[in-house]
Amino acid sequence: MFKRLLAALAVVLPLCASPAHADAKFEAFIEKTLWPRVKAAGFSRELFDKAFAGITDPDPAVLKLAGNQPEFTSTTSAYLAKAVTDIRIETGQTKKSEEAKLLAAIEKKYGVDRHILLGIWGMESNFGKDKGSMSVMRSLATLAYTGSRKKFANEQMIAAFRILKSGIVKADSFTGSWAAAMGHTQFIPTSYNSFAVDWTGDGKRDIWNSKEDALASTANYLAKAGWKSDRPWGWEVTLPKNFNRALIGRSKWRTVAEWQKLGLVRADGAKFGSPQADAFVMVPQGVDGPRFLVTRNFLAIMEYNISHSYALAVGHLGDRIRGMGPIQASWPSAEFDLSFEQRVELQKRLNAMGFETGGSDGRFGARTYEAIIAYQKSAGLPLDGVPSVKLLQRIRKSG
Repeated sequence: MFKRLLAALAVVLPLCASPAHADAKFEAFIEKTLWPRVKAAGFSRELFDKAFAGITDPDPAVLKLAGNQPEFTSTTSAYLAKAVTDIRIETGQTKKSEEAKLLAAIEKKYGVDRHILLGIWGMESNFGKDKGSMSVMRSLATLAYTGSRKKFANEQMIAAFRILKSGIVKADSFTGSWAAAMGHTQFIPTSYNSFAVDWTGDGKRDIWNSKEDALASTANYLAKAGWKSDRPWGWEVTLPKNFNRALIGRSKWRTVAEWQKLGLVRADGAKFGSPQADAFVMVPQGVDGPRFLVTRNFLAIMEYNISHSYALAVGHLGDRIRGMGPIQASWPSAEFDLSFEQRVELQKRLNAMGFETGGSDGRFGARTYEAIIAYQKSAGLPLDGVPSVKLLQRIRKSG
């Protein structure tokens, strides 16, 4: 639930490494690199020793999972198929009924739609069933030791020590995901320190054992991220035949009323509502797939997790729990005549030309399709938004 790194599914592994597999270099890293940082931040040696007791080698599962986040490595359609399942919808509807009083009170205080909270709860921990059993300190030490997330890990490390110092959780039970995302709704340490609340009033901000604290903390997070109660996250829409595809993308904000004047209608035939809400058209798997009109509430969900696929899954799962139907348009194939290296090159060249793809990982999501359309518009090409070798060759020449 965070911008810099995505929360991952929990992996059940032993909390601490066996001394038989001790890694001398890793132990030296903990002592000679991590301890000076922690000491400089004002924490005691006693707390440091408790935090790293029994941790003697990096966790290989952490590095494996860090490079295989489904939000980044799968298509949106594949991601949603695994995230928004019948059993998860049914469980969400049951929780909606069971926790009706709690959800209503949280919704009243923070103004965040209860269905979105249920969507996040379902996505992050399967409604509390999979909160993560990996050692937070071992995970962070592993990420700080090697890989591409050292800055993230070092920042979270200090935040994690603040949590340990508070006494809310003991070092030997300080658990979460491979990315140190914790509790019912998978807060990373910095987010916990900034947004966690004590809903139950027992003096503890306990996102691990209290669904009440966790759900209220999530609502507080989204409210601080800009969630507004007068609009949903968005809608699946149908575009008119003469729609100007140059209007697709987050730089083309218009009010819902203005989009309606341009001929956009909800795919389910219902009325939009929220006529003055700002929104943009998003095509997460290309212009021939499902199209969505999303509000700034969609971006609030992305503050929780920067992936478009994740935010769409949360919104859609929430809608299904509410009782709405499935996405109506068919998902197109995401197979193109580009090798992985060419996909990365295409993204890098578009970025260099000022058409932001959101990264260069070879995965084509909403930002890449928007960038392609913007480039095609600038080059006077047909706005089909389709990545191809032919398009890459054209970009090479213009670059």
